[in-house]
Amino acid sequence: MTLETSIPAPTQPDRLAKNSVGLAHIVFFVVAAAAPLTAVVGASPAAFAFGNGAGVPGAFVLAGLLYLIFSVGFTAMSRHVGGAGAFYTYITHGIGKPAGVGGAFMALVTYSAVQIAIYGLFGFFMAGAVAPFGLALPWWAWSFAALVVVLICGQRNIAFSGAILGVCMIAEIAILLLLDVGIVFTGGGPEGMNLSSFAPSAVFGTGLGVALVFVIGSFIGFEATAIFGEEAENPEKTIPRATYVAVTLITLFYAFSTWAIVQFYGPSKVQAVANAGLDTFYFNAANSVLGAWASQVMNVLLITSLFACILSFHNTLNRYFFALGREGLAVRALGKVHPKHGSPYVAGLIQSVAAAVILGLFVAFGADPYTVVFSWMAALAGIGILLVQVLVSVAIIMFFRKTPTSHGIWTTIIAPVIGLVGLLGSLVLVTANLSLLSGSDSLIVKAFPYAMVVVGILGAIFAVRVKKSQPFLYASLGKVFE
Repeated sequence: MTLETSIPAPTQPDRLAKNSVGLAHIVFFVVAAAAPLTAVVGASPAAFAFGNGAGVPGAFVLAGLLYLIFSVGFTAMSRHVGGAGAFYTYITHGIGKPAGVGGAFMALVTYSAVQIAIYGLFGFFMAGAVAPFGLALPWWAWSFAALVVVLICGQRNIAFSGAILGVCMIAEIAILLLLDVGIVFTGGGPEGMNLSSFAPSAVFGTGLGVALVFVIGSFIGFEATAIFGEEAENPEKTIPRATYVAVTLITLFYAFSTWAIVQFYGPSKVQAVANAGLDTFYFNAANSVLGAWASQVMNVLLITSLFACILSFHNTLNRYFFALGREGLAVRALGKVHPKHGSPYVAGLIQSVAAAVILGLFVAFGADPYTVVFSWMAALAGIGILLVQVLVSVAIIMFFRKTPTSHGIWTTIIAPVIGLVGLLGSLVLVTANLSLLSGSDSLIVKAFPYAMVVVGILGAIFAVRVKKSQPFLYASLGKVFE
């Protein structure tokens, strides 16, 4: 992305298509970004193996409660500020313009890292899925093919992507619910059925911190509800409702699915089974409960889940690039919308090209799609999203301190402070267990937290430079979304 420092302030900015998406579409985007099947089948086995074992379902409930509390101030502030800038807009209005630009830079790196991670994972699984049929293409061929398809989908009206995500999401949730219900109806495993996974002794037992490292990462993307505020029908009501619905659905689904698998293997054995085979943990259960067809279907839906996740984050990234372009902080063309579909099509093209270049560099250096591309980028994203969410929590508190509203003290102070403390604690846990999360002791990985902070500082420095060189442009920052 090429930044400009000699451009006029915005006059009549392009607007995204209003009333394009309703509650259901936004929920689809958020849940698809969470990639339920990928999170449950891919991330939770590691939480079982290295974390608090049978207490993992309770850890998902804890994380869900944290984000519901965070959402109290987050959604309340959405009624006062809005637009495609999301976190950028929040931080700008709450803390200030330098912090807002710094947060935007960190958010761009974070969501880009998520997207690259999933492209790598998609290529890895797709190559493995088609190899038995004699189609032996390298993983990166499938990653680039997915990139092209995602770009085309992102150029269309936002509702088009929402429909695709809805189908993918329903399919992946259906197969997992079928497994969960099958386990319940068969009475569980050798230890029967119980709720011990939610007992304090299990949830807060040894390994909770490690489990939360994987659990927190499974919620990345829920905050995307605010990004679609400009395109939502009745955003003052739709955005808060979509946020609460999405977080609640994600929490309940994760908690129920992980609880069911504990019942299948038994609370006393689930950790050992996960340790013995992370990749077969859910597939063996599906074979046993539903039959061999279920694991085959699950393999296919895992791929569609990854595609849905990429498409969701592609649309999220488009709107961040669009926001910076429309604000005048980047190439002005990024702020253009499609004349027919009302989508940020230039932003989509630019960020897809950037993703292709980064993927190309990984390929050129011979990086493994799973142990390097996915694992490293997922670790970077985990650090980044928590740092940005911490900034947003501070912004919410500061915004309501200086803005008269009818909201009560729970909404403006208590809930945001609890959310801030919880997110800071999660950030410490993720940073302390970064090697476990990434699967690497590389100095590059260990430098991720510092690198992300540097990105934020560079964004703030850039904003200060704009203030000195173009005070009129600086004064307009954040106002284009009001």
